[in-house]
Amino acid sequence: MKIVVDADACPKAVLQLCRQIGSNYAIPVWTVASFNHNIISDHHVIVGSASQEADIKIINLTEPGDIVITQDWGLASMVLGRAAYCLSPVGKEYQPARIEFLLEERELKAKFRRGGGRTKGPGKRTQEDDRRFAAVLEGIIIRTINS
Repeated sequence: MKIVVDADACPKAVLQLCRQIGSNYAIPVWTVASFNHNIISDHHVIVGSASQEADIKIINLTEPGDIVITQDWGLASMVLGRAAYCLSPVGKEYQPARIEFLLEERELKAKFRRGGGRTKGPGKRTQEDDRRFAAVLEGIIIRTINS
């Protein structure tokens, strides 16, 4: 098992929590980001800045039972298809039964924006987001170890 972080848009607090929790359970943490980011990690993969390049690398690194951290619903869908776990930086575990709904919602919002509409971005990150993320990540690890 490894933790793979889509580090292009990942909050620093989440990277720190991944490293800390990974260390507690002797699970390696891999980070993937374009060369535009300065990320220090034992297992860091630098990719070009082309569209979807980091996502493709993450999919190629992901094996069944791994945990991927991303806020990209499309990438989450592909990760779940590889029998891996997927978690958002705010601590929401993506579920196979719900991912299709999220992708449909993403498409509707994109269509709305293309037509001139505006949608809200994510809210400001809170300490509760950090606590939730850490609890859910640890829960996935414990669940996996026990199964």
